[in-house]
Amino acid sequence: MMRIGIDLGGTKIAACLLDASGHEVERPRVLTPQGDYAATLAAVAQLVEQLDAVAKCECPVGIGYPGSVSPRTGLHRNANSTCLNGRDLMGDLSRLLRRTVRGANDANCLALSEAHDGAAAGAQIVFAAILGTGIGGGVVVDGRILVGRNAIAGEWGHTHMPGIDAAQRRSRPCYCGLFGCTEQFLAGPALEREYAALGGDAASMSMIAERAAAGEERAQAVIDLLCTRLADALVSVVHLIDPDVIVLGGGLSNIREIYERVPALIGNQLFSDAFTTPIRGAAHGDASGVRGAARLTLA
Repeated sequence: MMRIGIDLGGTKIAACLLDASGHEVERPRVLTPQGDYAATLAAVAQLVEQLDAVAKCECPVGIGYPGSVSPRTGLHRNANSTCLNGRDLMGDLSRLLRRTVRGANDANCLALSEAHDGAAAGAQIVFAAILGTGIGGGVVVDGRILVGRNAIAGEWGHTHMPGIDAAQRRSRPCYCGLFGCTEQFLAGPALEREYAALGGDAASMSMIAERAAAGEERAQAVIDLLCTRLADALVSVVHLIDPDVIVLGGGLSNIREIYERVPALIGNQLFSDAFTTPIRGAAHGDASGVRGAARLTLA
């Protein structure tokens, strides 16, 4: 049976059609309508209709989304695409598509994909992190997503950034209503602001990484911050669940210094005599989350 995966991102909505062997048949994408809930649902429906036509059947659909569904209300919450919050996203999609839609947090979909046939294939405990315009995390144990009682397992992006004093914390309000979240120090936009504060121009993190490699001191200072903050934030993850593999996705995961420097920075802070956990980029790249979403339909 063919199945459809949807990755509902803040910038783009990606979809894929997988055949029974897990091979991609087609992978379209569209821009996400900004701040428009109805238009977002319509865009998802258009992608599903397109892939149903390719498959010549009505396919099961899985969707990876930012945030989570509240176990108390059944409504969406905690999404940085704030138009989703307070909405019955899964119910609305099921009614619009006239079929049951399965869903999970986008970082959980990344973890599921990579644990199945990616950079963490065969590992028992997998922690996957999305490092991009936001910071997300997901946990898979024995091939199954760990959701948690409050449906927030793995949400390390909204824990306090370690090593930050109270004044710094209060200076970084988060859309979630908290202050000093890791996302506000480690995500791409936060690091781009650090670069500007050092006297740099408006530049993306990919540009900053290129400038660092070329020897620009301001850019190198920002890469130092990225590596140090990422290591500090991952230490608590390792202490809590001691994963067999850490998988990184999102735009920042393409910065090679992470893999060269972060393991030693973590090892220096652990309650252990060694840190041997591999840190790997997602084997399926930016397609991994959408592949994981399609796998939700097998549950």
